[in-house]
Amino acid sequence: MGSGSRTALVEDLMERFPHVPREAVFKEDLLRGGVAFDPSALSDNEGGEVKPKSYFIFSFDHGTLPELGEAALRRPPEEIVLTGGPYDLRRTVVSVRVNPSSPYRVAAGEDGMLGLYLDGRRIADVGVPPMPEYYRHKLSNGKSVMEVAPTIQWGYLIYLTAFRVCQYFGAKEECQYCDINHNWRQHKAAGRPYTGVKDVDEVLEALEIIDKYDTAKASTAYTLTGGAITTKVQGLDEADFYGRYAKAIEEHFPGRWIGKVVAQALPKDDVQRFKDYGVQIYHPNYEVWDEYLFKMYCPGKERYVGRDEWHKRILDSTEVFGARNVIPNFVAGVEMAEPFGFTSVDEAIDSTTEGLRFFMSHGITPRFTTWCPEPTTPLGKANPQGAPLEYHIRLLQAYRQTMEDFGLSSPPGYGPPGAGNAVFSVSSFMDSLPADANTPV
Repeated sequence: MGSGSRTALVEDLMERFPHVPREAVFKEDLLRGGVAFDPSALSDNEGGEVKPKSYFIFSFDHGTLPELGEAALRRPPEEIVLTGGPYDLRRTVVSVRVNPSSPYRVAAGEDGMLGLYLDGRRIADVGVPPMPEYYRHKLSNGKSVMEVAPTIQWGYLIYLTAFRVCQYFGAKEECQYCDINHNWRQHKAAGRPYTGVKDVDEVLEALEIIDKYDTAKASTAYTLTGGAITTKVQGLDEADFYGRYAKAIEEHFPGRWIGKVVAQALPKDDVQRFKDYGVQIYHPNYEVWDEYLFKMYCPGKERYVGRDEWHKRILDSTEVFGARNVIPNFVAGVEMAEPFGFTSVDEAIDSTTEGLRFFMSHGITPRFTTWCPEPTTPLGKANPQGAPLEYHIRLLQAYRQTMEDFGLSSPPGYGPPGAGNAVFSVSSFMDSLPADANTPV
């Protein structure tokens, strides 16, 4: 891109969509296209003062570890927080997705202070998360808390990837945008610790360390997640495999955290087991709305469950959890991915909005993750630039409008809404919603 061209694009979108916070425009651009790190902005891994990127489930990078240069040896921070600069940005938490060729770059200025640079111009001050005290303590078997129970969203969410691989395996089953299985392989190849199935006792021990040292009670929720289970793991089906962690956590730490589980859309009896185990929020992700794209981009889910049955199960699960506590995710941007995606932003937004209206009319508030085109995935290879920034900005507008149409407010378990308040770091949906003094976090 020519000098200044990305700045011009961003400023044009800010002007055209004044109702979308300018913070969200930058955040979406950083999430969809990644950010480069000067060596001056990298962490000293687990020995330093900065909380390093934990690779909690996917790589969320635009290169494989060997392609990231020094960022593969000294990890970048888990997240960055943007403030100030010429756009007077309110506090904005952004998940770090590394792209050495991004026009955005984090570097220390002459004063030693970190800044975000675009087209060579400093556009924001950059804050990095401090190393939490609980990351400095190891489990009795020598494993790090960061490996077993990393925290994201500026410490709000404990991310428990109980099962590091997915049983939808190979080209005919894996979701075409997902690198969970490759991320597992690359960490193993690099000799990094990366536990396949997390032991329940290890998880409890890591949570004990967090509970002991998180004296400010910054951690408010935990997410149980991992790959889909189509057969069994350790003799357990998906509901029992993930549910047993919730059961153990709730027995040991009753009410300490909001318990969430990301799993497939399961039959109602299985969903009831999650609830009985103590889970409070259920995320049966529907990934992409369009019928043809679901078939093409989620072949395993289509084959084992099917789109119509998937949606029926999401609606059924509201009878167990209540509509407010069923929060399915979709991957924003894959609607426009070649070879099968929509070629115009208008069509993509229309399709996605149809999905939002379908769920929101039943009181269900979906959420979304901004698609990161990871290079080891079929869609990442075919679409290294991801979806156009305009799609992401218009989605934020459509999302907020649809919520208002159905009288819904921001979903529970995501921290506070509103630009300057939000901590949810993998999309700007919380930054784009109205800040509401009465919304329970």
